[in-house]
Amino acid sequence: MNFFAVFKKDWESELRTRYAINALAMFILVTISVILFSIGQEKISLYLTGGLFWVVIFFSAMSGLSRVFVSEEERGTTLTLQLLAAPSTIFFGKLFFNLVLVFIMNIFIFLLYLLLFESFVILNYSLFFLALFFGNIGIAVSSTLIAAIISKANSKGTLYPVLSFPILLPLILTLMELTKFAIDGQALDEAFAELIVLLCYDGIMLTAGFMLFDFIWKD
Repeated sequence: MNFFAVFKKDWESELRTRYAINALAMFILVTISVILFSIGQEKISLYLTGGLFWVVIFFSAMSGLSRVFVSEEERGTTLTLQLLAAPSTIFFGKLFFNLVLVFIMNIFIFLLYLLLFESFVILNYSLFFLALFFGNIGIAVSSTLIAAIISKANSKGTLYPVLSFPILLPLILTLMELTKFAIDGQALDEAFAELIVLLCYDGIMLTAGFMLFDFIWKD
C-alpha cells in the first residue's frame, strides 16, 4: 500500500462524509461574516487585514485538519492501517490529504478576501503567493503531526488547538511579516530573511514528522 492509496482512501471517505470540508467551509464563512459585521463601515488598515487573513486561516485549520487521524480512531481502523502500510507511507498519505485540504481552504479564503475586503490590497503577488505556498506546507505538516499525537487522547478537540498554537505561532508570525512586505510591494530580496525562516520551518517540521511518526503511530 503506497502513500497515494492512503490519500485516495481518505479523500473518498471525505467525499462521502464531507465532515472536514463542511467544518472548514462553515468556520470560514462564519468567521469572515463576523469580521465584516464587526468592521461595518469603518476602514481598517491594510496590515490589519493581512493579519486577519492568517488568523482566519489558523483557526479554520484547527476546525478540520485533526480529522485525518481522529477519524481512524473513531472508526476503529487504526490497527488495520498499521498492518497494511509502513508508518512513513501513512504519514505522507495523510500529509498529502491535509495539504490538499489546506490549499483548497486557503484559496477559498483568499478569493473571499479579494471580493469582500476593499482594504486587502497586495502589490507584490509573487511574494504573497510564495508565502502562501510554503505557509500551506508548514500548516499541513504541523497539523498532520499534531493530529497523530492527539488521536488517542480523550480530549481531542481541546488538546489539538492547545498543542498547535505554540508550534504554529512562529510560522504565522513569519507569514504575517511576509504579507506585510507583499502589501508594501517590496521585492523578494528584501524579504529574503523571512523566506529563509519559512523554508527552515517547513524543513524542520517535515524532518521531525518523518523521524518521529514511527514512534507516535505505534505508541
